Amino acid sequence: MRRRTLIAGALAATPVVAGCSSGGTTSDSTAAGGRTTLSYGIWDPAQAPGMEAIIKEFERANPGIRVEIQVTPWSSYWTTLRTSMRGGTAPDVFWMNAVNIQLYASNGVLEPLSEHISRDGTPVGRHPKALVDIYAYDGKQYGLPKDFDTVGLWYNKALFDKAGVKYPDESWTWDDVRDAARELTDPKKRVYGIAAEMDRQAKFYPTIFGAGGYVLRDGRSGFADPRSLEGLRFWTDLVDRGWSPPQSAMSEVRARNLYLSEQVAMNYDLSAMASFMYAAPAIKDHGGVTVLPKGRERATVIHGLANVISAKSARKEAAWKFVDFMARREAAEIQAKGGITISSYEGTQDAWLKSMPEFGLKCFIDMLDYAVPYPSSRNTAVWEDQEYLLLGAPFSGKGGVEQAARTLAKQMDRALDEEDK
Repeated sequence: MRRRTLIAGALAATPVVAGCSSGGTTSDSTAAGGRTTLSYGIWDPAQAPGMEAIIKEFERANPGIRVEIQVTPWSSYWTTLRTSMRGGTAPDVFWMNAVNIQLYASNGVLEPLSEHISRDGTPVGRHPKALVDIYAYDGKQYGLPKDFDTVGLWYNKALFDKAGVKYPDESWTWDDVRDAARELTDPKKRVYGIAAEMDRQAKFYPTIFGAGGYVLRDGRSGFADPRSLEGLRFWTDLVDRGWSPPQSAMSEVRARNLYLSEQVAMNYDLSAMASFMYAAPAIKDHGGVTVLPKGRERATVIHGLANVISAKSARKEAAWKFVDFMARREAAEIQAKGGITISSYEGTQDAWLKSMPEFGLKCFIDMLDYAVPYPSSRNTAVWEDQEYLLLGAPFSGKGGVEQAARTLAKQMDRALDEEDK
């Protein structure tokens, strides 16, 4: 018997009561005027206008259904979601990410979508397979992607020009990054060549280095894999040599902020951050981005949000119609025009690319061919927290990354074993 998780315990602790998304066998209910009203939970207010535009078209095609957006800030989104599930008032449809999908799916709080997809011919194959696979669990699909992110290498052209270093491009290897970081670092002006951020990003280092020993494979940790250790050593070596700020310098300031303030010349970051880069005058004027350099192999991390349906929703058929609509071309094209994030539906990304032509954003789409899914398990947060605790010292210039990674691998495997109990 599987261990009761926080979600399962929370749901069991309090009886489900009637609410805007109450469960039970109640059929789809209707609001005033005979329309079914769905609640839609999201966390990013910047995307609200785009979601409203999609909802407008959905309601036009489905006049008997009304959708109300509920925006909850990221800082409290998951806590609020657990509380609303306990009280029977969770949104009918809401955003899900890779970190939490297996946890929620394994505890029976999400509606399985596979039968709906098969019945209505939802074009799941038009979305990146690596992304679709993230939202499958135990042989069933629980979420349908709405967008995707890949990770690219951002660079400051002005700082490169000043140092006389050529711009990164698809021919670069990580050796080129190391050499450029050395040339770009200017201690007198407190400018670093690149930022090796710790926090929960440690899982990306083996992957974006192209080491091949990704941190989670077949349910076991890959942090002790020699290829993963090679990737981690590459990044901590940059800190040790002073070509990247140490973790202590980024305890309160993200690497992204250092890049935006022109204190680092290079930084790997998500495609979703393009709009933030574009809003910073200096970066808009002389910022650039390219594919991640090649290590042993080419790799990047893919992630993206998905729409899911609450298993306690009293309006599941209407909720499915909305989720199905969101997974199709029309909704994807509307979202792409907003320029905030990349729609995951194949062939709908042009509007996003054209919204910020200065950056040459096509590299994020080119990397789909070798993108690796964001690593996650049923309790991802447990071992993510251990990453921060164990790898923080090596990323602060104190050495010992190999031993720290091996210790992390043991503790991570222990945490993964606990998930099966």
